[in-house]
Parts: sequence; C-alpha cells; structure tokens
Amino acid sequence: MIEFLPKDVADGLATARLRAAKKRTRLRVQSGDEMIPLVRLTATDFAIELDVAPRLRGLVDIYDGTRHLYQALVVATSVEDDVMVFEFKRNTASAAGPALDFVRDEAAPVALLGSR
Repeated sequence: MIEFLPKDVADGLATARLRAAKKRTRLRVQSGDEMIPLVRLTATDFAIELDVAPRLRGLVDIYDGTRHLYQALVVATSVEDDVMVFEFKRNTASAAGPALDFVRDEAAPVALLGSR
C-alpha cells in the first residue's frame, strides 16, 4: 500500500515509524563513553538511526536500560531507509556472576556474618 502514496507522505511515515521505535525501546549500545539508542536488535545485527550513528567498529556493549546484555564485536554493513545496520562478528551474552570453571567445595560458606 505504501507504493501508492506520494513520496513525501511515505517519507513522513518512515520518519514517524523510526521515531516511535526509538521512543519505546530501552536498548542502548555503548562505545567508549557514548550511549546510543538502538532502533532494532536481532540475533545477527542491530540498527541505529543514521543521523546519530557514529562509525562504530570493534568492541561494544549492549544494554537494556541498566542491565548489561551482550558484549559484541561489530562492523557496519549497510544503510537501510534511515538506519545504519551493524552486523555481529561475535556476540557474547553477559553473565550475572563469575564463570564456574572449577569444582566448588560443598562445605564452603555461602555467606559471611558481619561483626557488630
């Protein structure tokens, strides 16, 4: 149906759709000290608005609000509509605790009692 709309109306709809997607998402990508809102996140890539998209390349962190989701190695791949698409070379889920690559002692204390 969008094929039958005038170009300026179709562009206005695309801009409104992008603005709405940006408002309802809490997803952010951090590169250095800069936090940039994501327009979309899939298993293979993510997209950022073209006008705020820096030339990201390398290691970035992806957050949902304040919760760290992924640490990823990315490269910019294409421009679609008004978004820059970055593809994952590596995408590692963030763990809540330390890696358990050793045998835990069953008699180890689970907590320490503080002194008065």
